[in-house]
Amino acid sequence: MSALESQMPPVQRAQVNGIEMAYYEAGPREGAPVILCHGFPELAFSWRHQLKAFAAAGRWVIAPDQRGYGLTSRPEAVTDYDMEHLTGDLVGLLDHLGVEKAIFCGHDWGGIVVWQLPLLHPARVAGVIGLNTPFMPRSPLDPIGLMRMRFGPEMYIVWFQTPGDADAVLSADVEKTMRFFMRKPAALQSTAEPPPEGGSTFAFKALLQQWDASDTGNQLLTHDELAAFVESFQRTGFTGGINWYRNFTRNWERSEGLPARIDNLPCLMITAEKDAVLSPAMAEGMPGMIGDLEMHMVAGSGHWTQQEKPEEVNRLILHWLDRRFPK
Repeated sequence: MSALESQMPPVQRAQVNGIEMAYYEAGPREGAPVILCHGFPELAFSWRHQLKAFAAAGRWVIAPDQRGYGLTSRPEAVTDYDMEHLTGDLVGLLDHLGVEKAIFCGHDWGGIVVWQLPLLHPARVAGVIGLNTPFMPRSPLDPIGLMRMRFGPEMYIVWFQTPGDADAVLSADVEKTMRFFMRKPAALQSTAEPPPEGGSTFAFKALLQQWDASDTGNQLLTHDELAAFVESFQRTGFTGGINWYRNFTRNWERSEGLPARIDNLPCLMITAEKDAVLSPAMAEGMPGMIGDLEMHMVAGSGHWTQQEKPEEVNRLILHWLDRRFPK
């Protein structure tokens, strides 16, 4: 039996927002469900520890493979991965479940999506939990242009804008790619040496190509867990997930006029001490933009917090849920 079969509830499927979405559901169908939204390059499988713990605590919890990932549809058009579609998929999932509101929890790119939900669909959101990814004000300029100026053309988000390039590089050896990404922070820090003058701190193309795949230090996943990710991305490729990044400019253009604050909504922000991409410092401005906010930091964790430190993440979220959404 694969890790996906042994560590996840049975997969379910729903027709939502013009696509077929695969999702995994656990716990009693009571109260507002907690919807767990993954990042890149991840899957609903990234939330396996939370699905089990939340269900054991009597919480209704759901983790979808989001648009472009895993067993969910992968539309071809890049614009089919903009924020309107990504948030619309989650609202469609609520409609499928017959639920008015949910508590949305997002990590990495999933965090960007869940922080936009109360701005775009306020009537469908009971609360928001950000894991690593903070709520950030709208950029005054095109974010891709700003990243290009600040980090250079090799910075991974800028690199992702080139059609086909990152797709091919990441897919060339999926196991190496997933082992490169899914590491604990010490390995990432030792690999990411200071860039040359004018170079990028996050030049993942060069770092991946230079990384010694025989290095087994600081691997995050067991052999079976790694296989679940590898088999999925070998089948789907990475284009669906990369297309989320290719909508940064479009999302920025279309977000003009949206609220700059989140008020009257319980929010929880959990940062990770050693996340080099989404540092705790990025969340420091959140108290000035969110009216009802609780913040915590997970010590010693790198980027993959819900998989690196599941017990701590589960404790923080369940304690907050018990206080803000008592059963």
